[in-house]
Amino acid sequence: MRSAFHQSLRISLPARAGAGADTRVPAMRGISGGEKLGGMRDPVMQPLRDGPQQVPIAVDAMGGDHAPDEIVAGAVLAARDGISVLLTGRPGVLRPLLARNGALADIKIVPAEDSIAMHEGALASWRRPRSSIAVACQLVRRGLAAAVVSAGSTGGVVSTARLRLRPLPGTLRPALAVVLPTRPEPTLLLDAGAIADPKPEMLIQFAQLGVAYAQTGYGIEEPRVGLLTIGAEPGKGNKLARRAHELLDGEPPHGGLPISFVGNVEGGDLLAGKVDVIVTDGFTGNVALKTLEGAVSYATQQFRETLTGSRSARAGALLQRRGLRELAERMDTETYGGAALLGLEGTVVIAHGAAKARGVAAACVLAANLARGQITEKITERLGPQRGGHFLRRP
Repeated sequence: MRSAFHQSLRISLPARAGAGADTRVPAMRGISGGEKLGGMRDPVMQPLRDGPQQVPIAVDAMGGDHAPDEIVAGAVLAARDGISVLLTGRPGVLRPLLARNGALADIKIVPAEDSIAMHEGALASWRRPRSSIAVACQLVRRGLAAAVVSAGSTGGVVSTARLRLRPLPGTLRPALAVVLPTRPEPTLLLDAGAIADPKPEMLIQFAQLGVAYAQTGYGIEEPRVGLLTIGAEPGKGNKLARRAHELLDGEPPHGGLPISFVGNVEGGDLLAGKVDVIVTDGFTGNVALKTLEGAVSYATQQFRETLTGSRSARAGALLQRRGLRELAERMDTETYGGAALLGLEGTVVIAHGAAKARGVAAACVLAANLARGQITEKITERLGPQRGGHFLRRP
């Protein structure tokens, strides 16, 4: 899952005469100017205005398709907007890049001579215990960093985080939450690939994770939760979906906080904005996400050809430039920061594998705001009092 859904839509528009490329980070504008992000209200970016970030964000400088150059550039952008940043990676490589960006004295480097390549998966976390992502996770575990940001291999980041960071009390498994660009508020989809074969009880926890994220990140007081399956009726789906529906429709176990469960949703509802949180297993979630990527990529290509297919179409595109730019920005992967790995004793944000400076900076903002919003504490509160282990049946 190196790319996310939003990465597929990049609309090429006619540039205004004399206008240069917009290199600003949309997330950064939310901090300094309170602007809307892609036409949507953006409460995720608001908390940083309350004061400086005290505990730094640990950024894996060696992970990603464009590492380390774009990762360092993104970290510098975030640092210039008031976020304290630590870089983990090879000092001999990172120092010249910081010097090139004029930030050698502003950002500290924590040495990590090893790294996990983009093609490596979960087993790499065991083979490379001193990788840059492992060092970043260790900083969070020791309280020296508030969160981790990495654009590296999703499998490697997830497995390393699970190995290095303890699960929250009562949490069975972590889940990956991705943002779908619905309106008026984004929709959170989880799990998007962390746990392919969960038990039904885990899906209840995924719902609690998503609710806490929606409340902390987007200011939604009572997020609506839907279960992704093959039909709207309660009895539709496989054993996992049917049992998960029963559990979600009942009282939360172990004293957990109530969930506003509205029922099943289908694949066609992913972008409909009917719910705020969509819960599913990691296998289904990852397939759904990549299906959306492919569909949007195809639609975007057709749209681009239509916009540029004739003189009248190009003239119409010029007249609609503002609306088209807002649409492109709302769908841009650089805007959303990446996927949040929830359920561990530490905030982890996995930026898109192809993220460049703006996307890395947005990921730092997301991580800083989730940490500032005490997302882990809110998840623990939602799950209820800590309890001992119990037997979970397979569906």
